[in-house]
Amino acid sequence: MPLPNATTSHALLLATVNDLSTPHFLAPIIAGAARCVRERLVIVLFSRLFNTGRRPRSPLAGRPEDASRRDSCSSSHSDSSAGISHTGSWDDVQRLLTYVYVQATAIAQELDKVLLQVDVLLRGFDEDLPEDFGKDFEVVIRIEGDCIPVPLPQSVMALRTAWSKPGDRALDGERTPGSPVAPAVEPSSYPVVALGGTFDHLHAGHKILLSMAAWIADEKVIVGVTDDALLTTKENREVLEDLPERMRVVRRFMELFKPGPVYDIVPISDVYGPTGTEPNIQALVVSRETESGGRAVDQFREEKSLPPLRTFVIDVISHSSRRLDDEDVEVLKQAKMSSTFIRQWIVSRQRDQTSQTDGLDLEVLTCP
Repeated sequence: MPLPNATTSHALLLATVNDLSTPHFLAPIIAGAARCVRERLVIVLFSRLFNTGRRPRSPLAGRPEDASRRDSCSSSHSDSSAGISHTGSWDDVQRLLTYVYVQATAIAQELDKVLLQVDVLLRGFDEDLPEDFGKDFEVVIRIEGDCIPVPLPQSVMALRTAWSKPGDRALDGERTPGSPVAPAVEPSSYPVVALGGTFDHLHAGHKILLSMAAWIADEKVIVGVTDDALLTTKENREVLEDLPERMRVVRRFMELFKPGPVYDIVPISDVYGPTGTEPNIQALVVSRETESGGRAVDQFREEKSLPPLRTFVIDVISHSSRRLDDEDVEVLKQAKMSSTFIRQWIVSRQRDQTSQTDGLDLEVLTCP
C-alpha cells in the first residue's frame, strides 16, 4: 500500500543503513512520513555497525517459524559481529541522527505540526525489538528492496505496511563500512556519562543530546534536569512544562532509545549538579552552546579533587556547524529546534484560538 494519509496518528519507519555517510536516500521517505503522520513518528535504523557484540538474540531468533518474521537477506546483511567504537564514531553518529531528525522536523514545521513527536532509534542486527513494540502504531513504513535481517515482533508484523521507494543513493557519500571495530585510541564507551539541561517540550535537539550520551554509556547515564525555581525568567514560562513532567519525558525517551543502562534523572539547581559531587562519572556530554558550562565543571571538579571528565561536544546542533553538507546546513537553519520557539508557537496558537472564540461570541451577541 502507498504511504498512509494524513489521518494516521502514529507510524513506524524501519530502514537499514550500511555505513555512516549521510543517508540522502532516506530524505524523501522521511519527508513523506512526516507529511502523513499527525502525532508521532518513530524511525528505527538498523545496521551491523550498531551491533552490541554482547547481547544474545532472543529465543525467538532460532525458531523455524521465525523465518516468516524476518527478511530474506544475504549473509553480509545478517553479520552479528561487534559494532563500531562508540566514542570513535561520535562525529559520524551525531551527524546521522541530526540529518534524520532535521528531515522530519523541517517538514513538520512547514506544515505547522510543531508538536509532532519524532524519535530516531539505532539498533544492531544482534538486537530484537520488544514483542509489544508495535502496539501503539497504526502503520509501518518500509523501503522497497530494503532487507532487515532482524525478526520483527508480531505486533509490528500485524501492522498495515506502506512500501516507499528510496531516494537517489548516488547522492550518498562514498564512505564504505570498512572494519566494524575502530582502533582503540580510547575506550569505545564509558561506564557512567552525565549531561544536563532544561528539556522543556522535548525536541529533536534535546533528543540528539540524550541519544549521544546513551550511545557512549555502558552502565549509567545521569541526566540533570533544571529545577523549576531556576526558570522563573524564561520567556512564555506559563506554558513551560513542570519539573516532574520534564523528568518523566526524558526517562521515557532514554529507555526507548537504549534499553539496558540505568537512567538516573535528577533535578539540578546549579550548573554542576551531580558532576560537582559524584566521583564515579567518566564522561560529560554538552552542546556547543553550553561548552563553557563543561569547562566550569572541569575546574570545579579539579578544585574538589574529583577525577577529570572526558568531555564530548554536540556541535551539529549549532547553526554554524560544518559537519553537514551545505544544503543540509541550510535545512538545519530553517528547522527551529528550540524550546523557546515551541513555547512561542503554543502561546501564538492559544491566542489565535482565543480570538476565534471571542469572534464567535461577538457574532452570537450581535445576531438579530
